[in-house]
Amino acid sequence: MGWTHDTLAYFERDPVHRPWHHEELTFGLTYAFHENFILPLSHDGVVHGKRSLLAKMPGDRWQQFASLRALLAWMWAYPGRPLLFMGDEFGQDGEWRCDRSLDWHLVREPAHAGMQALVRTLNELYRDQPALWERDADSAGFRWIESSDAESSVFAFLRIASDGARQLACIANLTPVVRHGYSVGLPIAGPWTEVLSTDAPQYCGSGGFANSGVQTEAQPWQDLPYSTCLTLPPLAVVWLIPGTAALARRSSY
Repeated sequence: MGWTHDTLAYFERDPVHRPWHHEELTFGLTYAFHENFILPLSHDGVVHGKRSLLAKMPGDRWQQFASLRALLAWMWAYPGRPLLFMGDEFGQDGEWRCDRSLDWHLVREPAHAGMQALVRTLNELYRDQPALWERDADSAGFRWIESSDAESSVFAFLRIASDGARQLACIANLTPVVRHGYSVGLPIAGPWTEVLSTDAPQYCGSGGFANSGVQTEAQPWQDLPYSTCLTLPPLAVVWLIPGTAALARRSSY
């Protein structure tokens, strides 16, 4: 519940204030590997006047959906088992109520259908990428790439499977500002594939900032032997895996 409290407190803040609360997303890693954790976004957070997850997000309608998509992709990549309460998978507008059904009619609208599509993709990638779950309770399965760029509200980390070779980089830009040419350290030389961007058009994102043909350079960065420059979409999370697009069975593009 500490993770839930800190994470929601961060995402509920207007992005202009997030640089002063950067540690709300980094603090959980000081205890993440002490137990086997579940990451709950439960019914308790969307009842009794607490608002739905979507309604908690700041900004206009587009920014609310973008922030919620980013929150879910952050959660799926974070160490621990994700637990999502019903209705959140399509961004229900209203609170959950025990005396009525979910507002399934909302999935006829593009933004809600995009949210549902994102959760489907997250589940598929989670199943297919052992780096996301094999070492949930092992600190060797996690490595920060960037944890201190509070000014830009950018975070980046690696998830690492038991064999050490299968890895996934999660990069989050939690402001509405596009970051062009953002340098990110990577541990493996060669091509990397963007298998997920929460800003992709099929999720009702802007779709204008895909990172295709990601290639590392022999330039050490962030204590890693290689690096690359990315375009970080606004209020979005990007996942990269080593290898070419042909090896990434489910690319977002």
